[in-house]
Amino acid sequence: MSKINAKRTDAAKPTARLRIGFVLSRNFTLSAFGLFVDTLRLAGDELDRSGRVHADWHVLGSTRHLVRSSCGVSVAPTSDFLEPREFDYIVVVGGLLSTDNPVDDETARYLREAAGKDVPLIGLCTGTFVLAEAGLMAKHRACVSWLHYKAYRDRFPDNPVRSDRLFDFGQGRGSCVGGASSADMAAFLVRRHIDSAAERNALDVLQIDRARRGTDQQSRQPLAESTEGVASNIDPRLRAALLIMEQDLETPVAIESLASRTGVSRRQLERMFHRDLGITPAEAYTKIRMKKAQALLTNSRASLIEVALEIGLNSAPHLSRTFKRAYGVTPSQYRRTRWTA
Repeated sequence: MSKINAKRTDAAKPTARLRIGFVLSRNFTLSAFGLFVDTLRLAGDELDRSGRVHADWHVLGSTRHLVRSSCGVSVAPTSDFLEPREFDYIVVVGGLLSTDNPVDDETARYLREAAGKDVPLIGLCTGTFVLAEAGLMAKHRACVSWLHYKAYRDRFPDNPVRSDRLFDFGQGRGSCVGGASSADMAAFLVRRHIDSAAERNALDVLQIDRARRGTDQQSRQPLAESTEGVASNIDPRLRAALLIMEQDLETPVAIESLASRTGVSRRQLERMFHRDLGITPAEAYTKIRMKKAQALLTNSRASLIEVALEIGLNSAPHLSRTFKRAYGVTPSQYRRTRWTA
């Protein structure tokens, strides 16, 4: 594998190119792949003469058959599986979770071989699910989109997971929620292995104002419809707390734990709720539960007890009382109105 000096000064010239191997799952997300690889390419852009200047990459496959993306555009692997240590990272690009067998057995074996040889693996978009299915994430916390958080917990209940950050990397595993953050993850690698000037160059050409860090929060407003008129620039720690609440409705998180996970004291967190939202943490939990109940009543045929349990309430009557206080009608009345509209 190429030796890259990650600690050299920005003014120094790279002694070797950053080498990436891509594995595309069936129905992979084209934008995640495109943004990642273009960030590598544009790190060496000079007057529209970009290319494999500071980085090199291969799309690896067990066959040379085209791999279809979720939008219908297909990409051809450029290489058979190479010795994993030829690469500094192997990036698995995921896509639609509804896809059966997103990678074949030979690909899964290759990923295990790479892990056994201590080659860092990165799950891009739902590529983290592919790594977890191969048994390669059991001891590594995955960073997934808020959209896929529950699915990951359901499929891999013993694996640590979070959905409040854009990407994460450590101990030989990386994970990224996908979308625009794919460029951020690639920029992190460019900065780490090449220099910050190359990173800035790539992001400038991509028209990305700044390099977001892995600790930056995902774009999501859990109480958007319930807090109309509230400033959108609420404290980032409060937004993180709301995201955690939204993802843990079935087993509500105690306020002390919520405060600890967002890096503040309980008293600080309660003050932030009051200052930015004008409600208590308990009232926020109720609002989020009721928005989820609304969605379930509108879009599913789940029974009232099933809806109640899904949002962390212990009975249908409890759901009915809380829902009526929030919206002035019972869940049954709400559902009838929606379904006959």
